[in-house]
Amino acid sequence: MNGDVKSGDFFEVAGRRFSSRLLVGTGKYKDFTETREAIEASGAEIVTVAVRRVNISDPKQPMLADYIDPKKYTYLPNTAGCYTAQDAVRTLRLAREAGGWNLVKLEVLGDQKTLYPEVTETLEAAKLLIKDGFDVMVYTSDDPIVAKKLEDLGCCAIMPLGSLIGSGLGIQSPVNIRLIVEQSRVPVLVDAGVGTASDAAIAMELGCDGVLMNTAIAAAKDPIKMARAMKLAVEAGRLAYLAGRMPKKLYADPSSPLAGLI
Repeated sequence: MNGDVKSGDFFEVAGRRFSSRLLVGTGKYKDFTETREAIEASGAEIVTVAVRRVNISDPKQPMLADYIDPKKYTYLPNTAGCYTAQDAVRTLRLAREAGGWNLVKLEVLGDQKTLYPEVTETLEAAKLLIKDGFDVMVYTSDDPIVAKKLEDLGCCAIMPLGSLIGSGLGIQSPVNIRLIVEQSRVPVLVDAGVGTASDAAIAMELGCDGVLMNTAIAAAKDPIKMARAMKLAVEAGRLAYLAGRMPKKLYADPSSPLAGLI
């Protein structure tokens, strides 16, 4: 199972408990109907919303809430498209005014080509948002030092990239991700770069608390099937992590005992 609040294996952030460890985005689908079907197939309980790109407040236009029930799913407003701390803070303050959201995902990007995190601006934005009473889940590089600084500022979840946003390259620096997991007292979620189910499973096997993805599902030939695959991959990776993998060995080790052979 992906997570079970009753059994004690659940994902918790900012005092809220969730059964699913898979978080999904709401962008890049062909329409809101496909968005809804993919999210349902994923089993996700938290959905990210790009405040600058998705209609969340104008009833005269098609609204995400008409398809993704905010009473059923936890909306996680994010700052996709922001390149300065000032823009990110302004965007999330507007989101809070529009929908009352306090749990948010911060991302401040460095450039349009790589969409790599701009760490200095991210640190500044996190400081301002936390001072302003936000619960900040933060997208960042896979640098353990930066991750620690963000945690020390008070971020409620650290979200290092697996690889570049939308690249589908998978986790490029598993050692760095593992170092962040080992040092962190708050949840760690791989965010960005997942391309297929095995990437999600690897993230969970590294000990991450969850995985966030959008393009890997939305850009698949069959987003609904891929959403289901990602759900199962996160479940499998989590179970494998909890089970504890066998040690790697240089030589063969027979599955059957050798004693008593004729």
